[in-house]
Amino acid sequence: MAFKLNISDKGKAWKLETETEYLVGKSLGDKIDGKELKAELEGYELEITGGSDGAGFPLYSGLPGLNLRKVLLTKGWGMKDNGEGVRRKKTVRGKTISTLVSLVNFKVIKSGSKKLSEIFPEQNQPKAKKEPVAAPAVAA
Repeated sequence: MAFKLNISDKGKAWKLETETEYLVGKSLGDKIDGKELKAELEGYELEITGGSDGAGFPLYSGLPGLNLRKVLLTKGWGMKDNGEGVRRKKTVRGKTISTLVSLVNFKVIKSGSKKLSEIFPEQNQPKAKKEPVAAPAVAA
């Protein structure tokens, strides 16, 4: 199964898709070598910070394993601050990555020799300015 990867570094995110099975069995908070994901990421050390499965259920660090479970959450993670003492049950997935997970988030711990902007040149480019469209002339 293909994993969609988001690599975050100093306020910018870089997207990557990979077919590697290297991530299966890893957990939130684990550190991995970048070259395991893509050869150009050699020298990078990445930390797994989050993810979600195909249905959108997020990985939750407080739940071991890889199954879905309903947990009681208070304000903070996955909840808006709705007032004092509000708690809700939310469905989340365990912190272990399986083949059911489709999106994995990383943050850069240690940078390699090449910058991410050199590895992914097509991403994070400034948007081209659109030229204003002139109003059509009205015939009298």
